[in-house]
Amino acid sequence: MNIAILFGGSSFEHEISIVSAITMKKVLKKSTLTYIFVSPDREFYLIDTDKINSKLFSSGEYKKSKQLTLKKGAFFVDGMFGSKAVDLDVALNLIHGRDGEDGKMASMMEFFDVPFISPRMEASALSYNKLYTKFLAESLGVKTVAYEYLSKNDERKISMDYPVIIKPVRLGSSIGVSIVKEASELDYALDVAFEFDTDVIVEPFIEGVKEFNQAGSYTNEWELSIVEEPHKEEFLDFEKKYMDFSRDSQVLAADISDDLKVKIQESFKKIYDPLFKGSIIRCDFFVVEGEVLLNEINPIPGSMANYLFEDFEGMVSRLSNHLPKEQNISVDYQYIHSIQSAKGKA
Repeated sequence: MNIAILFGGSSFEHEISIVSAITMKKVLKKSTLTYIFVSPDREFYLIDTDKINSKLFSSGEYKKSKQLTLKKGAFFVDGMFGSKAVDLDVALNLIHGRDGEDGKMASMMEFFDVPFISPRMEASALSYNKLYTKFLAESLGVKTVAYEYLSKNDERKISMDYPVIIKPVRLGSSIGVSIVKEASELDYALDVAFEFDTDVIVEPFIEGVKEFNQAGSYTNEWELSIVEEPHKEEFLDFEKKYMDFSRDSQVLAADISDDLKVKIQESFKKIYDPLFKGSIIRCDFFVVEGEVLLNEINPIPGSMANYLFEDFEGMVSRLSNHLPKEQNISVDYQYIHSIQSAKGKA
């Protein structure tokens, strides 16, 4: 199978996307990979699979690669004798953060009729925004962590007890996230978060809370990963998440009861179906006093959470054959013809 890896983008998570893309070489070993880099200036480059490494991008050497144009059905290399399409069966969207997770790339892929694995536009818009994620989950009967919402120009005041955790609304990878243990720390934490976004979510910081990750997709049946209990620290900062995105070997399943496993999986299914069809997502849950609470949706998890699956590459192949398809609309201009005909008779 020919898989095009889309990565980079104009995003605070640009570098994480590069790490995630390089990791895929170790994961998708049976497939033919084509790397398509989206520069910070939002230009497409065809990257030599054999030469891909982090220095290629940090040095700017990628600019010597062939540039691509996105047209109907494919990416194209323009040459002296015309354009040549890049051979791909499916594109894998690995652009973390803005451009990849906010719906821009999904919209472009759909508009140009390029088959792709990623949340579609509507799912992207809802899961990229932490406030909208809360609304979505609540509408589906999935409970979430309590929260307050603040915008940059709002009064800097919260009503919940400390400690709290402050998160930019439209960002992942723990960028701009702070734990605030007392009121005197609030202003600084908000200053940090507002450097990255105009809006923040404030949630209670629950010391020692049990956290579990569930990933999956739907092909012609549910393909769910193991339930993972990640190594617990106060929270994973940017550097730790950066390293986490390079994982390529399967982790052990959490030691939990069948009842809790079913609760987590059922919550995941409610979130996923039907909005996220065509994608591989990961949902992170907290368990508080036996109650499963959605913490966040990762619409494009680092290296697509390959480490949670026994046969990740097989699932990618199967999913590529069960992607959502837009309705083919036939335009025959019958209405305009009837108007023209009527005018001709007048």
